[in-house]
Amino acid sequence: MRLPLDLETRSALPLETRADPDNTDPLAAATAAVEELRSAASAFETRQAEALRTAEGRIAALETRLNRPGTQQQENEDEPAAETRAFGTYLRMGNNTPAEELRALTVSGDPQGGYLAPAEMSTEFIRDLNEFSPVRTVASVRTTGSPSVIYPKRTGITNAKWKGETQAQEGSEPGFGQAEIPVKEVNTFVDISNALLADSAGQAEQEVRLALSEDFGGKEGAAFVNGDGALQPEGFMKNAAIGHSLNGHATNLSADALITLLYSIPATYRNRGVWAMNGTTLGTARKLKDGQGNFLWQPSYQAGQPETLLGRPVVEMIDMPDVEANAFPIIYGDFSGYRIVDRIGLSILVNPYLLATNGMTRIHATRRVGGGVLQPAKFKKLKMATS
Repeated sequence: MRLPLDLETRSALPLETRADPDNTDPLAAATAAVEELRSAASAFETRQAEALRTAEGRIAALETRLNRPGTQQQENEDEPAAETRAFGTYLRMGNNTPAEELRALTVSGDPQGGYLAPAEMSTEFIRDLNEFSPVRTVASVRTTGSPSVIYPKRTGITNAKWKGETQAQEGSEPGFGQAEIPVKEVNTFVDISNALLADSAGQAEQEVRLALSEDFGGKEGAAFVNGDGALQPEGFMKNAAIGHSLNGHATNLSADALITLLYSIPATYRNRGVWAMNGTTLGTARKLKDGQGNFLWQPSYQAGQPETLLGRPVVEMIDMPDVEANAFPIIYGDFSGYRIVDRIGLSILVNPYLLATNGMTRIHATRRVGGGVLQPAKFKKLKMATS
């Protein structure tokens, strides 16, 4: 005899039972339903595990692809150039590369090597050395807003005389004059293609400006030394009022002549003076010795201090003449007696319209500067001659 059983359920949903035509036992029906639920849950877990394994496989494949050379993306890295992307595509696909990608590559015929790797444009410019005479470092430099500068000049002093107790005084007057330094102009222009200006990201224009600065620096340095005073500033080597002393030999530099030249200048100017000569003459001067075999040239033993010749600094000026007969290869003086007058700095005007139809931009450069000797007595030159 079977006793009826009451099944307690805690689910919010009613327990589903299925009728069994052969067996109407409620417990058996409930047990069958639970087994069915367990089988369904097990199948669901199996499907979930399968989906998870599939996702993990896809993630691993993506990581492998990203870790390949040339495809890794880094933070804050610029987007690769079109040429670089096209070259990478060609390496992967060869002749099957799309036509729009091939246009970004440098292409040649197969006998010349086929498709070439994109060239790299370096931001470093190769420049030749541009030397110039550093007259500005020792001369007196002023600025002006006028086309010339006139300096009042005293040419003489009064003429006092010794007198006795009852002798009458005599009048005298100092002499006066003036020295004028006119401002000269040097200029040029440069035509540069608009394509180069655009493709170089401003580097080409910067190099043009640097080239102009170096050119103008060299031109004015040469003029300050040997300028004719007509279209150029007056050079101190061309000033007729500057005296000279003789070397005593036409080609061999004399140590005694340098000593004579140094002490022929008044002491006040001598103690503030410097030597000026070019590198070739400088090499010769470094070999000179006194009567005891001591070099006249003294190297600098302290950082920031110049080397000296007979105790005075030396400035190397490339535009000074070489040692040869009747030349003036060396000058000594207090360069505050040479005045440089700047009207304006280097003026650069960019004109993109004049040659626009030719795809060119014209860059104008102008420099206005004057120079001249105000006090010739502060200088003395050495002449390579006996008389």
